[in-house]
Order: sequence, then structure tokens, then C-alpha cells
Amino acid sequence: MAETDIDRLIDELNAQHSAHADRDASLVAPATPGDDEIVDVHAGGAGPGERVGGTTDAGQLEAWLRDVVRRQGSDLLLVAGAPASARVAKRIVAMAEDRLAGADIERAVLPAMPPHARAVYLRDGIADASFGLEGVGRFRVNLHRERGQPAATIRVLPRAVPRLSSLSLPAQVEQLALLTRGLVLVGGGTGSGKSTTLAALVDELNRRDARHIITIEDPIEYEHVHRRSIVEQVEIGVDAPDYPTALRAALRQMPDVLIVGEMRDPESMRLALTAAETGHLVISTLHTTDVTSTVARMADSFPVERQATIRQEISLALSAVLIQSLLPRTSGGLVPAVELLMVQYGARQHIRKNELHHLHQEISLTRRYGSLTFEQSLASLVRSGQVDAGLARERAAHPDELDRLIAE
Repeated sequence: MAETDIDRLIDELNAQHSAHADRDASLVAPATPGDDEIVDVHAGGAGPGERVGGTTDAGQLEAWLRDVVRRQGSDLLLVAGAPASARVAKRIVAMAEDRLAGADIERAVLPAMPPHARAVYLRDGIADASFGLEGVGRFRVNLHRERGQPAATIRVLPRAVPRLSSLSLPAQVEQLALLTRGLVLVGGGTGSGKSTTLAALVDELNRRDARHIITIEDPIEYEHVHRRSIVEQVEIGVDAPDYPTALRAALRQMPDVLIVGEMRDPESMRLALTAAETGHLVISTLHTTDVTSTVARMADSFPVERQATIRQEISLALSAVLIQSLLPRTSGGLVPAVELLMVQYGARQHIRKNELHHLHQEISLTRRYGSLTFEQSLASLVRSGQVDAGLARERAAHPDELDRLIAE
């Protein structure tokens, strides 16, 4: 083939490649906003592969969220067949009379979500994400389906990371920020404030120590600034595909502190244990209700033949377990009650031998190290007039112990 023919062929191939690239670029989702960017929910338009018809109603979403913030609510609830509603001081309040259609919810919420979360929702029918509205605030959204229709729960996030001292937690909790290594587990039910406590602990470390802190979250709720520490925030779905991948990568980045938003699978638990055993401070959350169930949940997540080995690793790595629950305050609002075990020799022995029923007694035996039973925390709230005694008895796992402590 003549040189001019070769040149002409190359030019044609380049032209074809350029045309394909232009076409593909038009299909690529927009870049995920950086930490300091605000998602523009007014942009409208369907994202890649969206099945939403008609025009988006992102302006309606902003109006709803402004109303929730004005009411000092904690959540916006959007469910087909019901009016848009806010959770205000634990009560559900309708914000309008009109009942929503599923398509209305999807059109309003989907454009506000980052591209990766939109793709997950369109594939799986459920997705979590966080986003910001300029002049309104930051929000965490769970877009899902119920009875075949789109629905959404959107949590209002504080504009600034709260200080640990502002959370009304017992003073003993502050010693968790003084730990330098080991595994710290924070348990509690949904809406018990676990994420807020984690963020406040990170902020405390960030203000006091020069450390390398890596948080792994799904999604990112509180945005940290670099103070004395360097804080890297890894978001699942944006910066890493899953928790195990993010954890493995983090261990190669020489962190001093690892914050794992939630340990959802045995692989994440194993990696967190390894990190804690090798000198890192690892803080994570589990959906559990007391110290005993928290330790049991970790061990029971593994195959039976491995559980004895895992209990041995937990006994060596575990430094503390904090369980918290939010109770209505008599003067309005919510106040936390906690159970805290600062792990000492006795607790390590009970965990190793799978005698977890002794851990409640171990909390009482290690009060001088900062441990605190749930009943001690409740009794303190009752004596200070913050919580009604009847409600405290309903929440107590050991009511007789609570009555004795209140009477002291």
C-alpha cells in the first residue's frame, strides 16, 4: 500500500475514533461533586439510563427540605399515597394536604443524588447518598421502593461537626478519644446517634493530635476539615466499590486511625481486627443493643469452625464497647443513655472463653477504668430530672438494679 494511502487510512481511523469518543462522552455521567461542591438539584434532566419520564421537580424537593429545616425537623419522609411529611421531635407532621404519587417522588429526588447512587437505585431499587443544597444544608437520602412505588427518607445533617462535649454524653465517653490503638465498637439501634458520636470522636482527635485519619463511609455524612490531623474521607460507591476494598487500600496508606462507618460482612470485620491488632486505632459501628450482643454479633458472623479463633482475636484487639440509645428529655428533645465497657483482663478472658453473659458484671467491676452500665447512665438522667423514671424503667434491662441506683 502506498504511503499516501496509509496516511489516508490513519486519518480515517482517527476521525472515526474521534466521532465515537464524542458520542461516548455525551453518555458519561457528570463528575461526582468534590467535598466542597454543592449538588445543583435545579439542573434537571434525567441521568444516564434513568427511567423517569417528564420534567424533574427538584424545586419541590428544595421547598420540602427548606420547610423541614424551618420546622427544626430531623427527616423528610416521602411515601406514595401520603403527603410529604417531616419528623419533628420524634413526631410525624404532614407538611401539605396533597398525597404524593411515586413518580413525583422519583422525579424530585433522583436528580439530587450523585451519579453512582442514581445508577445503584436504577439497578437495585434502593440507594443511599448524601448531597448539599446551597443555603439550606447537607442531607443524607435513602431512595427505595415500597409496595412497588418509589419512596424516600431524607435526614437533615448538621452544618458543622458537633463537639463531643455538646452531645450530652457521660464524661466517661470522652476517654475513647484518648485511645491510641485497638478496636472500639459503637452500637445502638437505627437513629441512636452512632454516626454523630463517631464524627465527634474524629473531630476531637483532629483538634488534639497530629494523626493520619481515614474514614470509610456509606455515604459521607459529616465533612471534616484538616486541623492538626490529616483526615481522608472515602465514600463507598464513589472512592471505593465496597468496605473490604476500601479497608485493604487504607491499610497500605499508613493511617493512625481508621473509622469504619459500619462493619457489614465478615471480611470487613476481619480486616478491622487485623488493623487493630497491628497498632491502629479502629472505630466502627454495629446495629446492636448491648455490650454482650455486640461481641456476639462479631463472632457469630463467621463460620462456626472459625469462631473460636475470631473470639481470640477480638479478646486481644478490643479496647472498648459503647452502646447508646436516645430517650425523650422531659424538657423536650432527646438525650443519650449509654453502656460503656472499657475492656480489661477479665473481659478478655470472658470473650476468649465465650462466657459473654459475664460481661455485664464486668462493666460494674471496671468502673474505676471508666466503664458504665446502662442502668447507671439511666439513673443519672433520672436523678438530674432529664428523663422520667417510668420511661427509664421501661428501657432498663435490669429494672431492679435501676431502682436501687435511683434510690442511692
